[in-house]
Amino acid sequence: MVGMNISASFNVKNTIAFSGNNAAQGNYDDGYVHPSPNGPYTSDWGYDNSSQYLPASHQLLMHQATSFSSTSGLGTSSDSGFKAFAGFDMTYGGNIWDWGQARIGWEFGFGLLPISISENLSTTGDVNQNVYAFDTSGIDNYAPFPGPGPHGAGGTGFLPSTPTQLPSTQVPDVTLTCSYKLELMLYTFRLGPSVYWDLSDDWGLSVGAGPALGLVSGSLKYSEIVGSSTTPNTGQIDATDLVYGGYANATLMYHIEEHGDLYLGAQYMSLGNATISGGGQEGRLNLGGQVYIMAGINWPF
Repeated sequence: MVGMNISASFNVKNTIAFSGNNAAQGNYDDGYVHPSPNGPYTSDWGYDNSSQYLPASHQLLMHQATSFSSTSGLGTSSDSGFKAFAGFDMTYGGNIWDWGQARIGWEFGFGLLPISISENLSTTGDVNQNVYAFDTSGIDNYAPFPGPGPHGAGGTGFLPSTPTQLPSTQVPDVTLTCSYKLELMLYTFRLGPSVYWDLSDDWGLSVGAGPALGLVSGSLKYSEIVGSSTTPNTGQIDATDLVYGGYANATLMYHIEEHGDLYLGAQYMSLGNATISGGGQEGRLNLGGQVYIMAGINWPF
Protein backbone atom coordinates (compact mmCIF):
# COMPACT_ATOMS: atom_id res chain seq x y z
CA MET A 1 0.00 0.00 0.00
CA VAL A 2 0.96 3.67 -0.39
CA GLY A 3 -0.03 6.19 2.30
CA MET A 4 -0.56 9.90 1.60
CA ASN A 5 -1.86 13.07 3.26
CA ILE A 6 0.26 12.48 6.36
CA SER A 7 2.05 15.48 7.87
CA ALA A 8 4.02 16.47 10.95
CA SER A 9 4.54 19.54 13.10
CA PHE A 10 7.47 20.44 15.34
CA ASN A 11 7.55 22.74 18.35
CA VAL A 12 9.92 24.17 20.92
CA LYS A 13 8.03 24.33 24.21
CA ASN A 14 9.06 25.94 27.49
CA THR A 15 12.80 25.49 28.09
CA ILE A 16 15.29 23.24 26.33
CA ALA A 17 18.12 21.82 28.40
CA PHE A 18 21.31 21.21 26.39
CA SER A 19 23.29 18.05 26.92
CA GLY A 20 25.40 17.75 23.76
CA ASN A 21 28.07 20.28 24.76
CA ASN A 22 30.79 18.68 26.85
CA ALA A 23 33.03 21.10 28.73
CA ALA A 24 34.66 18.19 30.55
CA GLN A 25 36.27 17.21 27.24
CA GLY A 26 37.31 20.77 26.48
CA ASN A 27 34.61 21.58 23.90
CA TYR A 28 32.74 24.88 24.20
CA ASP A 29 30.25 26.83 22.11
CA ASP A 30 32.88 29.34 21.00
CA GLY A 31 36.12 27.38 21.11
CA TYR A 32 38.01 24.47 22.60
CA VAL A 33 40.79 23.78 25.08
CA HIS A 34 41.70 20.11 24.83
CA PRO A 35 43.65 18.80 27.85
CA SER A 36 47.10 17.40 27.25
CA PRO A 37 47.96 13.92 28.58
CA ASN A 38 51.47 15.19 29.41
CA GLY A 39 50.69 17.87 31.96
CA PRO A 40 48.44 20.65 33.24
CA TYR A 41 49.02 22.88 30.17
CA THR A 42 47.99 22.41 26.55
CA SER A 43 48.73 23.97 23.18
CA ASP A 44 45.64 22.39 21.62
CA TRP A 45 43.22 25.31 21.87
CA GLY A 46 41.39 27.91 19.83
CA TYR A 47 38.63 30.48 20.18
CA ASP A 48 36.09 32.13 17.83
CA ASN A 49 35.74 35.82 18.78
CA SER A 50 38.23 38.51 19.73
CA SER A 51 35.86 39.67 22.52
CA GLN A 52 36.65 36.48 24.43
CA TYR A 53 40.21 37.65 25.14
CA LEU A 54 40.48 40.06 28.09
CA PRO A 55 44.13 41.21 28.26
CA ALA A 56 43.57 43.49 31.26
CA SER A 57 42.58 40.56 33.47
CA HIS A 58 44.71 37.96 31.64
CA GLN A 59 41.69 35.81 30.76
CA LEU A 60 40.36 33.91 27.79
CA LEU A 61 36.64 33.21 28.18
CA MET A 62 34.79 30.17 26.90
CA HIS A 63 31.01 29.75 27.00
CA GLN A 64 28.72 26.75 27.18
CA ALA A 65 24.95 27.06 26.71
CA THR A 66 22.98 25.11 29.30
CA SER A 67 19.37 25.99 28.37
CA PHE A 68 17.24 27.95 25.89
CA SER A 69 13.86 29.60 26.51
CA SER A 70 11.96 30.61 23.38
CA THR A 71 10.50 34.12 23.35
CA SER A 72 9.20 34.19 19.77
CA GLY A 73 7.47 30.81 19.82
CA LEU A 74 7.97 28.02 17.33
CA GLY A 75 5.39 25.88 15.63
CA THR A 76 5.41 24.90 12.00
CA SER A 77 3.93 22.13 9.93
CA SER A 78 5.71 20.00 7.37
CA ASP A 79 2.99 19.23 4.82
CA SER A 80 3.54 15.75 3.37
CA GLY A 81 0.23 15.56 1.52
CA PHE A 82 2.01 14.94 -1.78
CA LYS A 83 4.64 12.64 -0.36
CA ALA A 84 4.00 8.91 -0.54
CA PHE A 85 5.04 6.39 2.11
CA ALA A 86 5.24 2.76 0.99
CA GLY A 87 3.96 0.06 3.35
CA PHE A 88 2.16 -3.26 3.70
CA ASP A 89 -1.48 -4.15 4.23
CA MET A 90 -3.18 -7.46 4.99
CA THR A 91 -6.91 -8.17 5.40
CA TYR A 92 -8.85 -11.23 6.44
CA GLY A 93 -12.62 -11.51 6.41
CA GLY A 94 -15.66 -13.69 5.84
CA ASN A 95 -19.27 -13.65 4.65
CA ILE A 96 -22.17 -13.95 7.09
CA TRP A 97 -25.15 -14.10 4.74
CA ASP A 98 -26.16 -13.51 1.09
CA TRP A 99 -28.47 -10.68 0.05
CA GLY A 100 -29.34 -10.91 -3.63
CA GLN A 101 -26.19 -10.13 -5.64
CA ALA A 102 -24.49 -8.93 -2.48
CA ARG A 103 -22.81 -10.74 0.38
CA ILE A 104 -22.72 -9.21 3.87
CA GLY A 105 -19.65 -9.99 5.92
CA TRP A 106 -16.83 -8.61 8.03
CA GLU A 107 -13.14 -7.81 7.69
CA PHE A 108 -10.12 -7.38 9.93
CA GLY A 109 -7.16 -5.45 8.57
CA PHE A 110 -3.57 -4.78 9.59
CA GLY A 111 -1.31 -2.11 8.10
CA LEU A 112 2.40 -1.41 8.48
CA LEU A 113 3.74 1.97 7.29
CA PRO A 114 7.27 3.38 7.83
CA ILE A 115 7.21 7.21 8.03
CA SER A 116 10.09 9.68 7.92
CA ILE A 117 9.49 13.47 7.97
CA SER A 118 12.12 16.19 8.44
CA GLU A 119 11.97 19.95 8.99
CA ASN A 120 14.44 22.80 9.62
CA LEU A 121 13.23 25.59 11.89
CA SER A 122 14.50 28.61 13.81
CA THR A 123 13.36 30.74 16.72
CA THR A 124 14.78 33.35 19.07
CA GLY A 125 14.96 33.36 22.84
CA ASP A 126 17.09 33.68 25.97
CA VAL A 127 20.12 31.48 26.53
CA ASN A 128 21.58 30.60 29.92
CA GLN A 129 25.26 29.78 29.71
CA ASN A 130 28.19 28.78 31.86
CA VAL A 131 31.30 30.93 31.60
CA TYR A 132 34.84 29.54 31.97
CA ALA A 133 38.01 31.63 32.30
CA PHE A 134 41.46 30.40 31.25
CA ASP A 135 44.54 32.14 32.63
CA THR A 136 46.53 33.74 29.78
CA SER A 137 49.27 35.31 31.90
CA GLY A 138 51.75 32.75 30.57
CA ILE A 139 51.02 33.80 26.98
CA ASP A 140 50.49 37.55 27.27
CA ASN A 141 54.20 38.16 26.72
CA TYR A 142 53.69 37.08 23.12
CA ALA A 143 53.18 39.96 20.73
CA PRO A 144 50.53 39.78 19.60
CA PHE A 145 48.30 37.32 21.45
CA PRO A 146 47.06 34.61 19.03
CA GLY A 147 43.89 35.82 17.30
CA PRO A 148 40.60 33.97 16.86
CA GLY A 149 40.56 30.76 14.86
CA PRO A 150 41.77 27.19 15.23
CA HIS A 151 45.29 26.73 16.50
CA GLY A 152 45.71 23.09 17.43
CA ALA A 153 48.82 21.29 18.60
CA GLY A 154 51.89 23.41 18.06
CA GLY A 155 49.90 26.66 18.35
CA THR A 156 51.38 29.73 19.95
CA GLY A 157 51.52 29.42 23.68
CA PHE A 158 50.18 27.12 26.34
CA LEU A 159 46.97 27.46 28.33
CA PRO A 160 46.14 25.70 31.59
CA SER A 161 43.85 22.79 30.87
CA THR A 162 41.62 23.52 33.88
CA PRO A 163 39.60 26.75 33.82
CA THR A 164 37.99 28.80 36.57
CA GLN A 165 34.18 28.74 36.37
CA LEU A 166 32.63 32.21 36.58
CA PRO A 167 28.99 33.05 37.42
CA SER A 168 26.57 31.98 34.71
CA THR A 169 25.00 34.60 32.45
CA GLN A 170 21.84 35.04 30.38
CA VAL A 171 22.01 36.27 26.78
CA PRO A 172 18.77 37.61 25.21
CA ASP A 173 17.59 37.44 21.59
CA VAL A 174 19.71 34.49 20.49
CA THR A 175 18.70 32.48 17.41
CA LEU A 176 18.21 28.74 17.82
CA THR A 177 18.47 26.83 14.54
CA CYS A 178 16.81 23.42 14.71
CA SER A 179 16.82 20.35 12.52
CA TYR A 180 14.11 17.82 13.45
CA LYS A 181 13.29 14.40 12.06
CA LEU A 182 10.49 11.98 12.92
CA GLU A 183 11.34 8.35 12.15
CA LEU A 184 8.30 6.26 12.98
CA MET A 185 6.49 3.02 12.31
CA LEU A 186 2.70 3.22 12.10
CA TYR A 187 0.80 0.00 12.87
CA THR A 188 -2.91 0.18 12.09
CA PHE A 189 -5.67 -2.26 13.04
CA ARG A 190 -9.24 -2.06 11.72
CA LEU A 191 -12.38 -4.16 12.17
CA GLY A 192 -15.79 -3.61 10.63
CA PRO A 193 -18.62 -4.84 8.40
CA SER A 194 -18.17 -5.28 4.66
CA VAL A 195 -20.43 -5.65 1.64
CA TYR A 196 -19.37 -7.46 -1.55
CA TRP A 197 -21.08 -7.34 -4.96
CA ASP A 198 -20.46 -9.49 -8.03
CA LEU A 199 -20.53 -6.86 -10.77
CA SER A 200 -19.99 -9.45 -13.51
CA ASP A 201 -18.33 -12.81 -14.04
CA ASP A 202 -14.92 -11.09 -13.94
CA TRP A 203 -15.36 -8.14 -11.60
CA GLY A 204 -16.36 -7.65 -7.99
CA LEU A 205 -16.60 -4.69 -5.61
CA SER A 206 -16.20 -4.66 -1.84
CA VAL A 207 -16.79 -1.76 0.56
CA GLY A 208 -16.27 -1.58 4.31
CA ALA A 209 -16.12 0.80 7.26
CA GLY A 210 -15.62 0.68 11.00
CA PRO A 211 -13.37 1.63 13.93
CA ALA A 212 -9.58 1.73 13.69
CA LEU A 213 -6.66 1.69 16.10
CA GLY A 214 -3.15 3.01 15.47
CA LEU A 215 0.12 2.30 17.27
CA VAL A 216 2.90 4.78 16.55
CA SER A 217 6.42 3.83 17.63
CA GLY A 218 9.71 5.53 16.89
CA SER A 219 11.86 8.55 17.63
CA LEU A 220 12.19 12.30 17.30
CA LYS A 221 15.78 13.16 16.36
CA TYR A 222 17.07 16.70 16.76
CA SER A 223 20.15 18.81 16.13
CA GLU A 224 20.17 22.39 17.47
CA ILE A 225 22.68 25.20 17.02
CA VAL A 226 22.71 28.14 19.46
CA GLY A 227 23.65 31.43 17.82
CA SER A 228 26.96 31.18 15.95
CA SER A 229 28.11 28.10 17.83
CA THR A 230 29.58 25.27 15.79
CA THR A 231 28.83 22.67 18.46
CA PRO A 232 25.32 21.23 17.97
CA ASN A 233 23.09 19.92 20.72
CA THR A 234 21.98 16.55 19.39
CA GLY A 235 19.90 13.64 20.62
CA GLN A 236 16.73 11.68 20.15
CA ILE A 237 13.53 10.99 22.06
CA ASP A 238 11.97 7.52 21.78
CA ALA A 239 8.29 6.96 22.48
CA THR A 240 5.17 4.97 21.62
CA ASP A 241 1.67 6.46 21.30
CA LEU A 242 -1.79 4.93 20.80
CA VAL A 243 -4.38 6.70 18.62
CA TYR A 244 -8.00 5.91 17.74
CA GLY A 245 -10.37 6.64 14.87
CA GLY A 246 -12.19 5.04 11.98
CA TYR A 247 -11.87 3.99 8.35
CA ALA A 248 -13.81 3.50 5.12
CA ASN A 249 -12.59 1.67 2.03
CA ALA A 250 -13.58 0.36 -1.39
CA THR A 251 -11.85 -2.43 -3.31
CA LEU A 252 -12.27 -3.45 -6.96
CA MET A 253 -11.40 -7.09 -7.72
CA TYR A 254 -10.67 -8.83 -11.00
CA HIS A 255 -11.20 -12.61 -10.92
CA ILE A 256 -8.22 -14.33 -12.52
CA GLU A 257 -9.63 -17.74 -11.68
CA GLU A 258 -11.91 -19.29 -9.09
CA HIS A 259 -9.44 -18.97 -6.21
CA GLY A 260 -7.45 -15.90 -7.16
CA ASP A 261 -8.18 -12.19 -7.62
CA LEU A 262 -6.15 -9.10 -8.37
CA TYR A 263 -7.40 -6.03 -6.53
CA LEU A 264 -7.02 -2.26 -6.44
CA GLY A 265 -8.41 -0.36 -3.47
CA ALA A 266 -8.65 3.03 -1.81
CA GLN A 267 -9.01 3.67 1.91
CA TYR A 268 -9.61 6.73 4.05
CA MET A 269 -8.56 6.53 7.70
CA SER A 270 -8.85 9.22 10.34
CA LEU A 271 -6.92 8.80 13.60
CA GLY A 272 -5.80 11.10 16.40
CA ASN A 273 -2.42 12.84 16.36
CA ALA A 274 0.57 11.00 17.84
CA THR A 275 3.04 13.06 19.89
CA ILE A 276 6.67 12.44 20.83
CA SER A 277 8.09 15.02 23.22
CA GLY A 278 10.66 15.58 25.93
CA GLY A 279 13.13 18.19 27.14
CA GLY A 280 11.21 21.02 25.44
CA GLN A 281 11.20 19.45 21.96
CA GLU A 282 7.98 18.10 20.45
CA GLY A 283 7.18 16.30 17.23
CA ARG A 284 3.59 15.53 16.28
CA LEU A 285 2.41 13.15 13.56
CA ASN A 286 -0.87 14.36 12.08
CA LEU A 287 -3.06 11.40 11.14
CA GLY A 288 -6.44 13.09 10.79
CA GLY A 289 -6.96 12.37 7.09
CA GLN A 290 -4.83 9.52 5.76
CA VAL A 291 -5.46 8.26 2.23
CA TYR A 292 -4.21 4.86 1.11
CA ILE A 293 -3.99 3.26 -2.32
CA MET A 294 -3.63 -0.51 -2.11
CA ALA A 295 -2.98 -3.19 -4.72
CA GLY A 296 -2.36 -6.91 -4.32
CA ILE A 297 -3.68 -10.42 -4.53
CA ASN A 298 -6.84 -11.86 -2.93
CA TRP A 299 -7.41 -15.58 -2.25
CA PRO A 300 -11.07 -16.54 -1.72
CA PHE A 301 -11.63 -19.87 0.07
